[in-house]
Amino acid sequence: MTAAPLRALVAGATGLVGGYCLSELLASASYARATALVRRPLDLRSPKLDVRVVDFTALGSVGSVTADHAYCCLGTTLRQAGSREAFRAVDFGHVVTFARLARTAGVTRFAAVSSLGADRQSRVFYSRVKGEAEDALAALGFEGLVILRPSLLLGPRRERRLGERVGAVLAGAIRPLLVGPARRYRAVHAATVARAMVCVTLGGASGLRVVESDEIARVGHGT
Repeated sequence: MTAAPLRALVAGATGLVGGYCLSELLASASYARATALVRRPLDLRSPKLDVRVVDFTALGSVGSVTADHAYCCLGTTLRQAGSREAFRAVDFGHVVTFARLARTAGVTRFAAVSSLGADRQSRVFYSRVKGEAEDALAALGFEGLVILRPSLLLGPRRERRLGERVGAVLAGAIRPLLVGPARRYRAVHAATVARAMVCVTLGGASGLRVVESDEIARVGHGT
């Protein structure tokens, strides 16, 4: 018997990884529908796509939505957010609120982009918030939870980030030196993260699966 086509719910599709993730979902024969919750309208058009412009501080106003799998690509930077409180509101608050909405929508498998080094006990604020968000997601009881922890993300961005451009150049220069256990520190393209995200989620493993950056690169490249 052929499995019924799946429905996906995506948050953060206007972002770097989220845009690639949505494209992967629309191109996949496994998904019949993709509902994207976004802060601003998308230029993308597809008969499979349902775009809903929302306020992530009030997701209760989204209306009726049902889905099988959910993909969380929400995230910001301390510089963009402007303060620690604003950063936490997005990378913890919005992420967890979206996950709760997904549970209400019937989602059984949830995938989220976190970060290399995420740890709720970290002394680094960024990594600590990411770790706290991971723990909060794990407590929601999804049948399957996929956490991806990419290193420095490569890819075209809407905004100009001098620090990340410099980081990308340096990452390319030291890439040959990052071997063995250090491979997880290699920069990874956002499209690779998105492919790995969808592939692992469709793989159907139950429980929690944490995918570190080196594994993201292998899965995303199909190796």
